[in-house]
Amino acid sequence: MFSVPLSLVLSLAYAIAIVALPPQPRSIVPGSCVTRPPSQIANGLKPANRSIVNLRIEGATTTIYEAPIFSGPRNITTASGGTHKCDGTNLHANPSPGNTPTDALDAASKLANFPYDATYSAAFDDYFITSIGASPQSSDRFWGLLVNFQLSPVGGCQYEVKSGDRVLWAFDAFNKSHFLKVQPELLVVREGSSRVVTVTDGATGAPIQGAVIDGVVTDKSGKATLTFSKVGAFEYKAMRDDSIRSNALGVVVT
Repeated sequence: MFSVPLSLVLSLAYAIAIVALPPQPRSIVPGSCVTRPPSQIANGLKPANRSIVNLRIEGATTTIYEAPIFSGPRNITTASGGTHKCDGTNLHANPSPGNTPTDALDAASKLANFPYDATYSAAFDDYFITSIGASPQSSDRFWGLLVNFQLSPVGGCQYEVKSGDRVLWAFDAFNKSHFLKVQPELLVVREGSSRVVTVTDGATGAPIQGAVIDGVVTDKSGKATLTFSKVGAFEYKAMRDDSIRSNALGVVVT
């Protein structure tokens, strides 16, 4: 559980309403926030090529970033890979430039001030993410990319995303059995009240038994009853050892 200021929750909820995205939980990175279009207009991105996606980055032990991010095609520079274009036309994957998952990662790293690195393959005309935050890849654990809970069949500079897409960069993605999803994503409740939440596999929709959220274990239907006994604004995530942790459940208790 993470406690966050109520004013931050309300301001972020207002920002999400403006861009007409589904309700999203807030980032748990200190100082991170919803990226607003005016802050990036100076980057020279063409409006038609930019979009706001729901970006989540799950590291080895914690969530590195989770919030909508406004980004678009750009040249990307990494310590290990140098500078190259990243605009959806890489390896002729798309006919015209557009926003990509790696563009979103790059924009979020600058916004929330976390590091990332990637090597570059000329053969694939794309970057391979090797570390984000404090989670570097190892010989058997790598970073994976999912869009709308489906593993991407192409690299992060080749996949063009549209507004509202859910982009997930997940550490050790290829060794996990499930990518957890919790619903609903936002609750406003009275102090002392209880609500039922559901945890599923985001890729298949199957209910997940044995996930833990706020200390409560989900049943065979993937359901858990949570009781909110303290006034404030909080975030909860579902976890299971063989799975990538879930999106955040944001709760405002009045």
